[in-house]
Amino acid sequence: MSALWTMGWEIVFTPSVFGPLLAGVLLGVIFGAMPGVSASMAVVLALPFVYRMDSVAAIVFLVAVYCASITGGSITAILYRVPGTSSSAPTALDGHTMAQRGETGKALGISLMASSAGGLAGTFFMIWAAPLFSTAARALNPSEWFGVLLFSMLVLACLDRRNFVKTLISGLLGLFLACVGKDPIGDNVRLAGGNAYLLSGIEMLPVMIGVFAAAEVLKRTEKGNNTSWADLEKPKTKEPIKMILPGFGELFRQWKTWLRSSFLGILVGILPGAGATIASFLSYAIEKRVSKQKHLLGTGISEGIVASEAANNAATGGSMVPLLSLGIPGGNAAAIIMAVMAAQGVFLGPDLMVSHPKYLAGVFGSMVLTNLFMVVAAIFLAKSFARFLLVPYSLSGPVILMTAAAAAYGLHGQFADVVLMAGAGIFGCVFVRLGYNASALILGMLLGPMCEASFRRAYMAEGSFMWIFTNPDTTAILMICVVMLLYPLAKQFVVRRT
Repeated sequence: MSALWTMGWEIVFTPSVFGPLLAGVLLGVIFGAMPGVSASMAVVLALPFVYRMDSVAAIVFLVAVYCASITGGSITAILYRVPGTSSSAPTALDGHTMAQRGETGKALGISLMASSAGGLAGTFFMIWAAPLFSTAARALNPSEWFGVLLFSMLVLACLDRRNFVKTLISGLLGLFLACVGKDPIGDNVRLAGGNAYLLSGIEMLPVMIGVFAAAEVLKRTEKGNNTSWADLEKPKTKEPIKMILPGFGELFRQWKTWLRSSFLGILVGILPGAGATIASFLSYAIEKRVSKQKHLLGTGISEGIVASEAANNAATGGSMVPLLSLGIPGGNAAAIIMAVMAAQGVFLGPDLMVSHPKYLAGVFGSMVLTNLFMVVAAIFLAKSFARFLLVPYSLSGPVILMTAAAAAYGLHGQFADVVLMAGAGIFGCVFVRLGYNASALILGMLLGPMCEASFRRAYMAEGSFMWIFTNPDTTAILMICVVMLLYPLAKQFVVRRT
């Protein structure tokens, strides 16, 4: 760990890396403050800048945008009750109420400190846990690795219990689309239809840009959302916005909330496909059950802000653990980062720690600095956030689409990637409207090749399907998967019969 610590500081303070890191923090705070721009969309908007970067600088830059965008979303949530990112929605419940009482500076200060503290907690957990996860993953045989990947895909379906069947179908569709092109073991071409563009499979990055950015713009356009946000409630104060950072006593009084929310955010961040939004809502819900002031949550108290912001920022560090050590993204933004690095020839996973430890070290150093610098950036940019809200969506929407198209085209310089991005955007808009899960679809496409390769290697090693029963660890993992698959279905059946 000490070697990674030293290497991380050496990497981030290199001029070619430190500059992109600062730019990533500024862009992340700005993108996060713009209503309708999620953390994953913020990463998409930053993609045109990374194609000419070194791979280490690219991952540092994207991680900085990802982390800072979560914090940027909380500021507009407090000032105008308009969460810049969905993960900051619970923050608006108490933060905006405090702003309406004239405590804008205090609410913003508590939010920034909770964000920084939660982000640092997730970062230090990442640097401790990622090497352990990586070492354990390298010891897995193909059958055990198949079980872990299957478990990872089922977790997302279980998190969405209200829509379990459609989420499961979404993941299976992703697995099917992952079969297009050459198989991961041999040179057989499947489902390509004689199309040369599909010989190497469906390009993940244009699909993800379309599903996470273009589809969101189309969805908001369909709703006729052309508001400039100018008619929203503003804080009841005529004085300039001034941050009031909480003192040591205020921080110490909330240490239990911060610790509980950070721990929960880390755990949720590790789960594949969960991300900061689930962490934020879950943390706020738990705080309403266990807090001594639970009856005051929602009326404008600092515990509500801390619970939301500490959790969603800690989830960023948690999502990096399975991404760097297992090659399994913990959220949508992490999935986009994984696809970008794969396009640059860097495959995140168990071997990364041995072959290229500089990426893990660079991510660690960048997340530490980002969680410190984003506080300073937010303080200086807070006065300008009102201008972002004056921009009507009829202007910002096309800009987002143009940036998404540039990001898709910049991947290989092919117009076919732009067409694929546009098609994925239209498909994603309809797909989500029908109640299916876009995150499960992308997760299935990402993990499909690894899952198939592990399954086939296990079959070839045993010569039959008996490997499911001959390895106790594999059998145990697959039994857990079966229970995860059948329990929600059985519960729905019992409820309907009752």
